[in-house]
Amino acid sequence: MKPITNHSMNWLQHFLILCSGGNIHLLKKSPSEWNKFSGIGGIVLFTAIFASLSAGYAIYTIFDNIFASIGFALLWGLMIFNLDRYIVSSIKKTGSIWHQLWMTIPRLILAGFLGIVISKPLELKIFEKEINKQLNTIIERNKKQLQTEMNGRILQQSGPFETEKNQIHQKIASYQQAYDSAAVELEKEILGTKTGLTSGKVGFGSNAKRKAELKEQRKQDLENYQKQIAPRLEYLDKEISKVYTNIESERNKSESIEERFNGLAARLQALDELGKNSAIMALASLFIMGLFITLEISPVLIKLISSAGPYDYLLEKTENDFRLYAKEKVEKGNFATEKRIEEFKNKLN
Repeated sequence: MKPITNHSMNWLQHFLILCSGGNIHLLKKSPSEWNKFSGIGGIVLFTAIFASLSAGYAIYTIFDNIFASIGFALLWGLMIFNLDRYIVSSIKKTGSIWHQLWMTIPRLILAGFLGIVISKPLELKIFEKEINKQLNTIIERNKKQLQTEMNGRILQQSGPFETEKNQIHQKIASYQQAYDSAAVELEKEILGTKTGLTSGKVGFGSNAKRKAELKEQRKQDLENYQKQIAPRLEYLDKEISKVYTNIESERNKSESIEERFNGLAARLQALDELGKNSAIMALASLFIMGLFITLEISPVLIKLISSAGPYDYLLEKTENDFRLYAKEKVEKGNFATEKRIEEFKNKLN
């Protein structure tokens, strides 16, 4: 009994069947399969469209160039379309159910991975407002961490200079204290204040004269040391200032980079942190990813769970005819070759 042929396939069915990867010539002989393959083709087509949108947004966040985004989106969409089309068309309804399942598992894994890849950029777009807010939080956190690191570097690099400078100031303070002490003692001696170091006599006597000389000596010691150490203090101040200037320049440069922390990886980090901080966000993200995984694997599942139809029988018959034809040609070729060799040997004998 010949299969019923029907030539009423419209252009949309024809296009969707081409998207499904089915053999259009065999499907024209099995019109009962048109709706199934049209549905599969539609899923493959829309998956490619979503993949294009996803890739376009991802590339735009990286390069901020609309033309590069459109070009890569079209290229990525065509690649996903071709890959999905091959995955679906390579599933055949022949053999046992376990054989079909075994052959389908790698395709399901690949389709699931593609679903994850497609869903992530679209998640970034869907949660764009929340991600922008989280990005600001991350930027401020990174700035604080950067400031802490810079402060540590300042202490590390300027530490030896600051230590030496403090030692010099301590020595200056000791000279100043000695001078102040001599000045106080001189004043007490002149006023006649009785202490362990003064005579208790009012006026500028011999003791007051010696204390005035000691005060002058302490003043000279202080001024001489300050004059002697001034170049070293100036050098230390310059080195410390240089450290602060270099670190501040690096900090400004790093903060400028942090302000532009809004690329694809940064947005993925923000989305991950949102999911960790909010169970609702994590659930929504999971549902969106699950939606695209389901969309991606649905053509494979449809082919797997559907029963064998006229198209599958026609495809099996066509492939079997080619196998038999090829086997026949090989056998005839081998036989002809053996016969020629035998005739050649007979002529030699």
